[in-house]
Amino acid sequence: MALLFTNATILPMTAADGRPRTFAGAVGIEGNRIRLVTEDAAAAEAFRAAHPDARVFDCRGKLLMPGLVNTHCHAAMTLQRSYADDIPLMEWLNDYIWPFEARQTADDAALGMTLGIVEMLLGGVTSFVDMYYHEDRCVDVVRQLGIRAMLGCNYFDSNIEEALPVVERALRRAEGCDRVRIAVAPHAPYTVSPDNLLRGKELCDRCGLHLTTHIAETRDEARFVRERYGRTPVAHLDALGLLTERTIGAHCIHLSDEDIEILRERGVYVSHNPQSNMKIASGVAPVAKLLGCGVPVTVATDGPCSNNDLDMWDEMRTAAFLQKSATGDPCMLPAYEVLEMATVNGAAALGHAGELGVIAEGVLADVIVVDLQKPHLQPVHDVVSNLVYCGKASDVETVVVDGRVVVEERRIAGVDLPQLYADAAAAVKRIGGR
Repeated sequence: MALLFTNATILPMTAADGRPRTFAGAVGIEGNRIRLVTEDAAAAEAFRAAHPDARVFDCRGKLLMPGLVNTHCHAAMTLQRSYADDIPLMEWLNDYIWPFEARQTADDAALGMTLGIVEMLLGGVTSFVDMYYHEDRCVDVVRQLGIRAMLGCNYFDSNIEEALPVVERALRRAEGCDRVRIAVAPHAPYTVSPDNLLRGKELCDRCGLHLTTHIAETRDEARFVRERYGRTPVAHLDALGLLTERTIGAHCIHLSDEDIEILRERGVYVSHNPQSNMKIASGVAPVAKLLGCGVPVTVATDGPCSNNDLDMWDEMRTAAFLQKSATGDPCMLPAYEVLEMATVNGAAALGHAGELGVIAEGVLADVIVVDLQKPHLQPVHDVVSNLVYCGKASDVETVVVDGRVVVEERRIAGVDLPQLYADAAAAVKRIGGR
């Protein structure tokens, strides 16, 4: 089915000079590709005439832009939202999170993933990178709900023999669905030995997969890795050959100048998770320095237990404000640059550079429509500033992924939200509280 969005304010995210550029116009979608981006009303009418069965969306007072890309989360941890708050990281992990996860089943993970994807779709996230267990089971959830995902199969030293076969099963289940990619996700260099990190790398190399892992998230991690291996976490992973342009490194907070140069040389994508970092008091990632040195940085939410939501709009605002505060420079990380991190850079991290994260003819049709007729978005002096500094997940009205409308008027077809909430509550009660 063809789709035509008319009378829209279009934010294509293709401004070569880095300045926001919007225009009034129309976007036409055929199959899973954008086929028309125009300011010409006659061209829009011609598209309509050529596609008489096209669904037409009148976007007066609304903005059309690329979908957001969440480059690091643990979506199934919605079941642990607000389960363990205001606790130091290692106590949080050892005494609360890991015991809870040990009691979960694959069905629980799929249920948590469902709730997480619904939250992201309603907030305009069209692609996400996950890191969790039972990702083979979660392939089915992604396919059903229509989002685009890279599912990272998480492992530790303690579960590697069970976890690596999950990658193979997930690959088989994802066959025939271009929206689903599989990644290898060793937890971190302090929880996975060099030998087991190399086993993950070998699987990536053999199957052509991305690798995602936590890197230099806390001072304790950095100290542990240095004491055990004599290097920083970045240098340690680099010595093992794990850092490439197909690597997504989450957090990357405690970095030396040498670490930053390694990340730049290897083409590693950094996933910046400002709210999670703030909540757990992990520190402030040197995003301004990373970007200034040419390291590609993206934005992500982390998990809904350490954040506690999957709201990319709130995350963008925090990312911008945090860098301004940390550097003492109000000009640092301007709104358009943050929006690039959440769209263009995020798409590139997933291996979709030039194919996602922009509105242009020929690219994959992952777009969102934002309702600008909200008190907090008026007046409009600068629409990009309004989006980044004032926008909310609830402003997203329509979401298209791969040419298919998956959210319309803030409703997801085929999802019974009250039943989903009831199922989540029942699962948490069965798994048991702290």
